[in-house]
Amino acid sequence: MHYAICNETFADWPLKKACEFAAACGYRGIEIAPFTLGGLAEEIDAPTRREIRNTIAAAGLECVGLHWLLAKTEGFHATHPDAEVRRRTTSHLESLARLCHDLGGRVLVFGSPKQRSLLPGVTSAAAIDHLHEVFSRLVPVLEATGTVVALEPLSPVETDVLTTAAETCQLIDRIGSPHVRLHLDVKAMASEVGSIPDVIAASGHHLEHFHANDVNLQGPGFGAVDFVPIFAALRRVGYGGWVSVEVFDYAPGPERLARESIDYMQSLAPATPSE
Repeated sequence: MHYAICNETFADWPLKKACEFAAACGYRGIEIAPFTLGGLAEEIDAPTRREIRNTIAAAGLECVGLHWLLAKTEGFHATHPDAEVRRRTTSHLESLARLCHDLGGRVLVFGSPKQRSLLPGVTSAAAIDHLHEVFSRLVPVLEATGTVVALEPLSPVETDVLTTAAETCQLIDRIGSPHVRLHLDVKAMASEVGSIPDVIAASGHHLEHFHANDVNLQGPGFGAVDFVPIFAALRRVGYGGWVSVEVFDYAPGPERLARESIDYMQSLAPATPSE
């Protein structure tokens, strides 16, 4: 496993400062929330993309990819009953896939609970059909850019669409592309009926990406979640990808969150050395 951290953890820090601090803590990757780059993906020109990519590389990090794909946007919704809204949403996701590629990343984590939750008149079955349509149409651009969209099951508190890993895997199987896979998040898995290790065991064959956090919305090691069985479950399913720290409560401050999260994880499972 390789450790990364999501860049919005560092609030308004310049990207260079955030990357350099993350690297000093021992992280190997940085995961980017597009809204932190200023403007929609379509508005970020080629020179700016090269500058971002070079800034990440100069700190000795890799760009893992993108997450919070539809956060702080308007007019996008993946399960909207209006086909034109879904078309625009797909088009924007295509732009994000190209941005991800240009920054040197691979993974696009699709959580976006507000932009997938049920709208009036849309049934759960129809919402899944709409998601199937959006992500199936996205596949050609994912193939062209060498990127993967990782669908994220979220808790029922956050959304009413794709609230378990099992139903998310069913949709992934239905789409049937190696460019559409699964993302798992510790906080979200804690809402499932089974234990987190059991969820990982049952869905590990689809697993592309992983977020480490606690049910208290802070980093790993900041709350009650024991990561020993979680990391053991990841090893059992042969997961060797990124484990990205993603937090939602920034009260401890970026320095503490970044440093203590990786220290805790490294104490349990040292990162896979670079090849």
